[in-house]
Amino acid sequence: METVQFKTNIKCSGCLEKVTPGLNETAGADNWEVDLQSPDKVLTVSADNVDAAAIRKAVETAGYKAENIA
Repeated sequence: METVQFKTNIKCSGCLEKVTPGLNETAGADNWEVDLQSPDKVLTVSADNVDAAAIRKAVETAGYKAENIA
């Protein structure tokens, strides 16, 4: 299992609703979460063979930003 984190600008439950379909399709429904309490709104994806570029694209397609956290 691989874990990748992204700093995002996903701020609320409404934002989550917009990114959910793309992230569910890309990462799998139970393989990701966004920490809305964190100042960086960290998206954590834990799955086998995480495609960071595809995750970033899914978030950006929904109208938000995702930046890899090293």
